[in-house]
Amino acid sequence: MAAFGAGDHRADFPATAPAANPVFYRTYSRKNASGRESWSEVTTRNLEGLRQLGQLTQEEVDLMARMQAEKKALPSGRWLWIGGTPWINKEENFSGAYNCTSTNLIDWEAFGLMMDLAMMGCGTGAIIEPHLINKLPLIKNPINIKKVTQIGTTPSTERQEKTTYIIEDNEVFIKVGDCRRGWVDSYQLLLELSSKDQFLGQEVNIEIDLGDIRPVGESLKGFGGMANPVKLKDLYSRVARLLNKAIGRKLTSVECCLLIDEAAVTIVAGNIRRSAGMRQFSSEDQEAAGCKENLWQQDSEGNWSIDPERDALRMANHTRVYHTRPSQEVILEAVKKQFQSGEGAIQFAPEAIARANADLLDTPELRKEFIDIYCLQGKEAAGLWLKSNHGPMEANELEHRLSRYGLNPCGEILGSDFHCNLAEIHLNQIDPTDEQGQEDAFKAAALSVACLLNHRFEVKRYRQSREWDPIVGVSFTGLFDFFVHAFGTPWLKWWESGRPETDEGIDFKNKESSYLNRWKKVVNKTVWDYCDRNGLRRPNRCTTVQPAGTKSLLTGAAPGWHPPKAQRFIRRITFRKNDPVAMACMDYGYTVVPSQSDKDENGRLLNDPFDPRCTEWLVEIPTEVSWANLPGADQVDINDFTALAQFDFYMQVQRHYTDHNTSATIEFRENEIEPLANALHKAIQRGDGYISAALLARFDANATFPRLPFEPIDAESYEQLQAEVINRRISTDFFEALSRYDEGELTEAGPAGCDSDKCLLPLSKPNN
Repeated sequence: MAAFGAGDHRADFPATAPAANPVFYRTYSRKNASGRESWSEVTTRNLEGLRQLGQLTQEEVDLMARMQAEKKALPSGRWLWIGGTPWINKEENFSGAYNCTSTNLIDWEAFGLMMDLAMMGCGTGAIIEPHLINKLPLIKNPINIKKVTQIGTTPSTERQEKTTYIIEDNEVFIKVGDCRRGWVDSYQLLLELSSKDQFLGQEVNIEIDLGDIRPVGESLKGFGGMANPVKLKDLYSRVARLLNKAIGRKLTSVECCLLIDEAAVTIVAGNIRRSAGMRQFSSEDQEAAGCKENLWQQDSEGNWSIDPERDALRMANHTRVYHTRPSQEVILEAVKKQFQSGEGAIQFAPEAIARANADLLDTPELRKEFIDIYCLQGKEAAGLWLKSNHGPMEANELEHRLSRYGLNPCGEILGSDFHCNLAEIHLNQIDPTDEQGQEDAFKAAALSVACLLNHRFEVKRYRQSREWDPIVGVSFTGLFDFFVHAFGTPWLKWWESGRPETDEGIDFKNKESSYLNRWKKVVNKTVWDYCDRNGLRRPNRCTTVQPAGTKSLLTGAAPGWHPPKAQRFIRRITFRKNDPVAMACMDYGYTVVPSQSDKDENGRLLNDPFDPRCTEWLVEIPTEVSWANLPGADQVDINDFTALAQFDFYMQVQRHYTDHNTSATIEFRENEIEPLANALHKAIQRGDGYISAALLARFDANATFPRLPFEPIDAESYEQLQAEVINRRISTDFFEALSRYDEGELTEAGPAGCDSDKCLLPLSKPNN
């Protein structure tokens, strides 16, 4: 292979992971003086960052280095990208190390913080229930955006980084600074101006100077990536339009959501990162429950278009929060709505809060008693019960404890105003008979997340939350693959028959739970021993399962606990148009199409990737799972796995491994609505540990949506597509092809905050 940079790029990834090179060079490999980082260089960099931050022993570093080299245990996608760089060592940038955050929406600063977090690469969650957003100020003053100047007119030597403003009577002049905080401060300032008393309800005329903002294509120093502020100029008028609709009142939940999402759209277009969000609404909020309905429309020719006023709502998953046990009828209606729109997952908050107080509620009996009181008597009574049974605590800490049902974008982390870091074990890389290898992997992952507990955040609300409630998340991916290799085709056949409670099925479940419980014990012991040694408060919950779609591609693992889409499928991966890695993919033989975000003036999806209106590409990669050719495995139809079988496996993981929540997307058909609703109802009533799971209509041939991340194909189609890839291939050396297109900085800035395409799947699909 042609050399490029100091690292050896040969045999970096398994042959069973065809998407590994595109994903690695797009997402995790940074540019350095001698070229792009190899996998070994990424490992060296991020481990040195963990060693310094976490005061690790050499034995611990050696273990973690071996696990990364073998692709068995990896730190978070964020840390792979940013760990060990000078940028992440600055206090104001600590948040950029975290996949997962959630912020309570109680003031204008919270909106600014969420934009700031998103620009640093964090997935952002927000609880948008009335008891929080009612604390926001009244909208008093109409906002008139008189003028927004062109971007990049100031010479680079004269640009200012700080946003400044001048107020003269009702005239405001804003000069936006050329840095992350510059963008954020200008956005937050508009919100603040809408409620300032000094304007006495009169119109505020605003002129915005974007001359200092670096133009399209200029590099972003430190963090990496390329500037692309194509949506920034539009942000201010769209924010003003939203605020002006609320004159004389407070914002509604959906308006709050749209304000957050408009900032997210700007960031995504700016290519700072790919955004991911979670918005939690009250179960009684009917406007929020229907805000994504009919978001997409299809014309008589089959072309899809989207409502431009609500387009930004695609930026986040929406979840409905239930503070009491919902009735069977309520759950049934919610499941029906999810079948129709893919939105409105049910979150059972009392279970989340109980798990998030595991240091106090440390037995099943205590958890059940707390949940019963919370459901029957309410939050206040539950708080009094906590105080009376577990000694005095400050009112603020008690409120925090009762608010720990905030979720990150994919729903696998629980907390309040939190930051959480995730590591991941690639179970598909580990022999099911190798218990020591499994222990090593889970120990290495646990150490990598524990190190970040040493961060002390600059923002008070996040710093205080960590002092009360330090949390980490050790996840895994490839569980389905692991169990296929452990139990063989009979396990697949049992899945195909619905995971029934036969003698064979009970035996399989006992073996599954044995693995899951053993791994959980390794994680808890490792994290707690580390915290005790370093004088840190122990997290009361350490294990979770993220969907892991992106990082899983480095080894070809089925994402998280989920079955793969099929034994063979087309995997579509998002790139910026003309990205060097995408160009190398074409030379390697893969096809490229425009992404879902690229539409014509009528809102129809584009077809030509070189259309001037196209801004993002999808690279299409034929893929085959590692066990596809096991005897009999090819005859099992994964697409026919029932919703109840998926739910049963999800709950198996939730009960025996996960302390937080298990991120889940359960796919179901119309005839499964009622059985699935019944299963959800029983799980909540019995206290089985259910918190939240996304439900998504099964994509059958007659209900296919365009350009999804996965498209199942049969063996014949896979062989044909593979042959076509080889036919088109003009370079057999991916890295050599990449080096021909590589110029300047990377055009991406690391992985999305949730590090997964799977949890974004409900966001991007049109309604049927």
